[in-house]
Amino acid sequence: MKILYEDNHLLVVRKPVNVPVNADDSGDDDLLSQLKEYLKEKYDKPGNVYLGLVHRLDRPVGGVMVYARTSKAASRLSDALRQDRFAKSYLAVCQGQAQNRRQLTDYLIKDHGRNTTTVGNEENGKLAVLDYQLLEQQDDLCLLKVDIQTGRSHQIRVQLSHDGLPIWGDQRYNPDARPGQQIALFAYSLSFPHPVSGQMMTFTDRPDDRQPWNRFDIERLCNASEKEESKS
Repeated sequence: MKILYEDNHLLVVRKPVNVPVNADDSGDDDLLSQLKEYLKEKYDKPGNVYLGLVHRLDRPVGGVMVYARTSKAASRLSDALRQDRFAKSYLAVCQGQAQNRRQLTDYLIKDHGRNTTTVGNEENGKLAVLDYQLLEQQDDLCLLKVDIQTGRSHQIRVQLSHDGLPIWGDQRYNPDARPGQQIALFAYSLSFPHPVSGQMMTFTDRPDDRQPWNRFDIERLCNASEKEESKS
């Protein structure tokens, strides 16, 4: 766990991989409980500490998340999320040959019992839209920057796999993933309005220097993409 930003209203952190965002049936230590304990110790707070969960990341996925330190901040951030005022960008290492830029539009069906998502049609699924940009292609692997326009369960993993670009190490949606591989999907950028000032805030982080991320010059490629976006 790494604290990226903290004030009286927000706590922005880097979620570790394979840690649930809040308590679940597994009983494993979760990020929400860890952060509450961090605040309790740092500020010597008696009793329970409030911390609101605003959005989620899949358990195996790491990256930037924001939690709310007050109920008012939680309500305002949730409203901003519903109003599409959050911008989320991910990095993904995928197998296959990607186009330079592409928008994927699908209708996804969630199986809550099995905790899986499949591609359906307009009648039985919910609309899911993402845009990806190819940052670099290396033989059979490609590094993508992914921006999501909707927030469906397992959206990026399912849509990319359905498009012939399964994410490296995805044990659920990539049939070629090997046991022990860690999914190469990382929430690297998060933008949202501050719940009190309204100022847009952006936070970024990078995945760990490990396979398959270390096959790419992540810092250089992300910086180049961000400069290109700032000019447009």
